[in-house]
Amino acid sequence: MIRVLVCMLLCLPVATRAGEGILLILGDSLSAGYGMRVEQGWVALLAQRITAQGYPHRVVNASISGDTSHGGLARLGPLLAEARPQFTVVELGGNDGLRGVPLDELRRNLGEILTQVCAAGSDVLLLPMKLPPNYGPAYTQGFEQIYRDLAAEHGVLLGLFILEDIALKPDLMQSDGIHPAAEAQPIILDRIWPLIVSALSGETRVQSQ
Repeated sequence: MIRVLVCMLLCLPVATRAGEGILLILGDSLSAGYGMRVEQGWVALLAQRITAQGYPHRVVNASISGDTSHGGLARLGPLLAEARPQFTVVELGGNDGLRGVPLDELRRNLGEILTQVCAAGSDVLLLPMKLPPNYGPAYTQGFEQIYRDLAAEHGVLLGLFILEDIALKPDLMQSDGIHPAAEAQPIILDRIWPLIVSALSGETRVQSQ
């Protein structure tokens, strides 16, 4: 994934109205809307749907194309202090895997991200990533296991791989074969919407440590 030095922050500065909660998205190009207009990305569509359905929450998208777990961890502290999110979606690790980052390093970085987010009082949805099979079974299986392990260890909600059944459909992918096209964004949103809305509605409360 190519780094684009743009941090798309919706509705900044983060000043909340009474009773309004912040939903923070910490991700990479899959959440930053790489290769399309900002308003076409699934996070922008999420913000529109939350408003349309009357939820008292505002979306802050702190996703950066090309970001890694290390980069996300490095900028997390100021983000939490500024946004003070009620709910945080963590979508990181794909670039780590594509670069062959040691699994122990990825586990350590993602684990510390979850520790800090939970300590800040935010509920969490962890979105797992998957890798192409050419990285070998030992690495790819270990990579995917990290997300399951960390979700269990930290008591956070584990989502679905957002490109499941999308990555193998050329009409839903950009020409690079890595990034989802604009046509895939509503599908991505529909995939994770039930988890987000249940948490925001208090039906599924994530157990913070």
